Amino acid sequence: NKTTNSLVTFADDTHPRWITGVCPLDYDTMAGADKFGNIFVCRLPNEVADDVEDDVGLAGSFDTGKLNGAQYKVNEIVQYHVGETVCGLQKATLTPGGADAIVYWTLYGSIGALQPFVSREDVDFFTHLEMHLRGEGGAREPKKGEQSTYDHPSICGRDQLAFRSYYFPVKDVIDGDLCETFTSLEPAKQKRIAEELDRTPGEVAKKLEDMRNRLL
Repeated sequence: NKTTNSLVTFADDTHPRWITGVCPLDYDTMAGADKFGNIFVCRLPNEVADDVEDDVGLAGSFDTGKLNGAQYKVNEIVQYHVGETVCGLQKATLTPGGADAIVYWTLYGSIGALQPFVSREDVDFFTHLEMHLRGEGGAREPKKGEQSTYDHPSICGRDQLAFRSYYFPVKDVIDGDLCETFTSLEPAKQKRIAEELDRTPGEVAKKLEDMRNRLL
């Protein structure tokens, strides 16, 4: 607010966060990480963005939130639990001509990336692949009274969905680490999953390789 020479908070998140890193993605969208190993993406609602752009001088009117909160709340569009304290993140391209990705690094030295899909077909394919691997990969805990028949170890030693939703429910993110375990399954299980996806095991492995090459 130029009149009062002060910064005005007109929108905030619905959850308290202990931020360790933040990265602007566009004018209304930001990616952030907290010390508990969560990565999230928040976006300013369209109506709020329009109000601010129409008359910046009205920014002082946003100081009417209750309980020390802002009047408007941002929309949470991505939520994912990494499992390690994220030290920082940055929007970057790792190779010349490659796709943009959100690259993050953790306290234990891990480096990971969140890569956007380019087609609805890829979204449907990897969503179903992840769903099948939760069972075939042993990444789903058996229900009460159900006998576990999974002999492939889980990548995290527990229910994959519960792990990725440790603090907040995972939202609109495919677990790439889990999808990469497809090639380590027994050939019979690979064939069974590929048939459910109307593909061959070689085509599924090629799809995974294409996603890696798009980033690296």
